[in-house]
Amino acid sequence: MPDVIFSNGLKQQLWPPHCIAGTHGADFHQDLDIRQISMILHKGTKSCMDSYSAFFENDHKTPTGLAHYLEGLGFDSFFISGLAADVCVLASAIDSHKCGFKTYVIKDATRGIDDPPGTLEKGFNKMLQTGITLLNSDEISSYV
Repeated sequence: MPDVIFSNGLKQQLWPPHCIAGTHGADFHQDLDIRQISMILHKGTKSCMDSYSAFFENDHKTPTGLAHYLEGLGFDSFFISGLAADVCVLASAIDSHKCGFKTYVIKDATRGIDDPPGTLEKGFNKMLQTGITLLNSDEISSYV
C-alpha cells in the first residue's frame, strides 16, 4: 500500500516514480501510430498535487480542459482504458460521468493495481453504481 501524505490540505498517495515528463516512461510506445492524435493532455504537472483524473486535478476543482475540449468537438461519450483501473481510470471515469458524458470503461484494455487486495473490484463496482458501462474491446462497435 502506498504511503499517504497531506500537501496543501490534500490527501496524496505516494507512488513509485512513473510517467515523469521528459523520460522514456512518459513517451508513447514506439509502435503507436500518433498521426491522428489532435490533442495531448498534460496532467500531473504540479509538484504539490497529484492528478489521477484526466478531467480534474486531485483538488477536484482545477479542470484539465479535457471536458471543454470534448464538448467543443460535439462528443457526448467517453471511452477509457489504461492504467490503473482502480486509480486513474476510476477517477477519470467518475469525473467523465460527472461532466455529463456517457462513460465506458474497456475492461480488457485496462489493468489495476489492486493494493490493498479488493481495491480493483471495489473500483469496478463504484463505476457500475455511478452509471458507467463496463465492456470489452470486442463490444465497442455496439456502443458507437
